[in-house]
Order: sequence, then C-alpha cells, then structure tokens
Amino acid sequence: MKKIFTMAAAVAMTAMTMVSCDNGASANLKDGVDTLAYDLGLAQSEGLKQYMSYQLGVDTTYMDEFIEGLQKGTVSEADPKKEAYLKGMEIGRQVQQMAKGLGQQVYGDDSTKTVNAKLIAAGLVDGLKGTGKMTAEEAGKEYQKMIEPIQQAALEKQYGDNKKAGEKFLAENKKKEGVHVTASGLQYKVLVEGTGALPSDTSKVKVNYEGKLIDGTVFDSSYERNQPFTVDLLMPRVIPGWVEALKLMPAGSKWEVVIPQELGYGSQNMGQIKPFSTLIFTIEVLK
Repeated sequence: MKKIFTMAAAVAMTAMTMVSCDNGASANLKDGVDTLAYDLGLAQSEGLKQYMSYQLGVDTTYMDEFIEGLQKGTVSEADPKKEAYLKGMEIGRQVQQMAKGLGQQVYGDDSTKTVNAKLIAAGLVDGLKGTGKMTAEEAGKEYQKMIEPIQQAALEKQYGDNKKAGEKFLAENKKKEGVHVTASGLQYKVLVEGTGALPSDTSKVKVNYEGKLIDGTVFDSSYERNQPFTVDLLMPRVIPGWVEALKLMPAGSKWEVVIPQELGYGSQNMGQIKPFSTLIFTIEVLK
C-alpha cells in the first residue's frame, strides 16, 4: 500500500468482536476493535514515511523525534529536531480525528464507546520503526479483509429498504406477460425481435439505451444524448447484467431488461443509483 499518506481520510467501519492479544511491539491489543485500530495505523505507516519526507519535509534522521511528537502532540520551537517533533504532533492530532470518525462508524450513536487513538498511533509507530507484526502492505490486506463485511453490513442497514423494494419489484415483474427470467435472475421482455447475428465474446456491440430506477427516474439515456454507446464484450466495462443481456440479443433487437442489484452496482453508491438498486434498461442493439 505505497500511497501518499492522507491522515484526514474518513474510515468506514462497524463493530466486530474478534480478539487479539499483544500482536504489535508497542501495543496491547485486547479485542477486534483494538486490532482494527492498530492495523489501520500500521497499514498507513509506509505512506507516512513518504508523506513526512516529501510533503512535510522532515529529515528521517530525526525519526525518533517525529515519533515522539506524533505520540505526545506537543509543540516546540523550529530547528531540525524540533521541527520533526512538531510535524509528528500534527499527525498525532489527525490521528485523534481519525479515531473519532472510526468510532462513529464502529459504534454509531453510542457515545459511551470510543476507539483508542493511541492504537492507531501504535500501528504507525511500529511501521515507522520496522517493528510491526507484519508489513504495511500485509496490514492493509488484513484490514480490508476485516472491514469489507463490516462495511457491507452497514450498507445493508442503511439501504435495506431499497433492497427490499427491488426484490418486491422483481417478484411482481416476472409474473407479467412476455417477461423471461434467466438462471441468474435477469429479467427481460422482447419489444422488437432482432433477426441479426448473436454477438460473440469478442464482439463490439453498438447500442442505444435508457436506464431508469424502479420508481421511473431516468438516470441515463443515449437517446437523449443522440449518441449510441459501444460495448466491447472482450473488455466490457459495464455491469454484469448488461453483459448477460447483450450476449442474448440478436442484432436489431430491442428489449426491456430488469437487472437485479447483484447483477448491477450492488452495494456501490453511484449517485442517483443508490446501493442495492434494481435497474430497468431499454436496450436496442444497432449492430
């Protein structure tokens, strides 16, 4: 994870109960939240080295002073050593804000619980000193593995009604006359029967389309732009539901395609398209 360090970035997570003890050289980790906090700091440590050198201009000869400032967050007059201390203090303050954001995501509205900012700092320190339980890259992977299902659960809680509405729509739509349902759950209705060839896995398919939400809101339309869209099926770069539908449509076809959220954008927030949105497309294969 060799990225420029951005400590002000918000961290998304919710609670978990995994237990870990004494995994870091400078931290006593008592539970899963402690481990997440520590891993977050350790994962960012490699980027911090670059940030302190190139963005803050700190001489790495004074790493101990930088770390002391990071941990204690006190101010001192500027000279090479004291400047490193000062910059460490700035990072320490940002770590406190990171811990607050982390706590809000982990514990929600429960203000009686907090994430220990010192454990995030401990991960950073171990990474800077090279005494961590793993490399920054390894910690980043572990952190992502732990946080992804937690983020998913948070999205399920926030957008659960949206998901249920899509499932209800799909259940009702499949009963309508002329609607076909594939093994994946994709639904389509033939509006115009095409007589051309079916595309292959390497075809480039030129289409016009309109996309809307189940409430009728149009979020995209090549018709409005008067600009057809080409999909390269070798490298489609479109949602899975589109790929599946296009491979079933002979040239000249025009279908109404209803795409379940798992074949669409899933848990991604795409602006007008909220997480777990079922999508309706009118797709016309031109050639």
